[in-house]
Amino acid sequence: MSDAPRHGHDELDPSRIATARARLVADRDDTLDRVAALGRDFDGIVAANALVAVDDEHDPEGASTAFERAHVATLMARAHDHLEELDQALKRLERGDYGQCEGCGATIPPERLEIRPAATTCVLCARSDPRRPSRPA
Repeated sequence: MSDAPRHGHDELDPSRIATARARLVADRDDTLDRVAALGRDFDGIVAANALVAVDDEHDPEGASTAFERAHVATLMARAHDHLEELDQALKRLERGDYGQCEGCGATIPPERLEIRPAATTCVLCARSDPRRPSRPA
């Protein structure tokens, strides 16, 4: 059995709060850089496509250009979602409930938060989430 409390959570000491904040801010900065780079990529794809005749039906490059544009747009959407997760984690940190599992109320292990600083659930609750696709055995 786990030593983590099932009800409530451990208070984060000031050094752990500072470390968590630094990790979240660094991840946020990296994600903002990724969004900017993806935006430049997207703009480049659109600009390059504007220079050629727009006839996707007969253009052999049309399908790959559309795929590239959709792929970059999807990556941008994921990056924006991650920014929102990081912003929510920073708010939880300010409120004092950062690191508390939203599923069972237990403390999320520091090792999980080190890998996924914006995590909202412990590993057990994340595994039991019916919205998550199951992995083959």
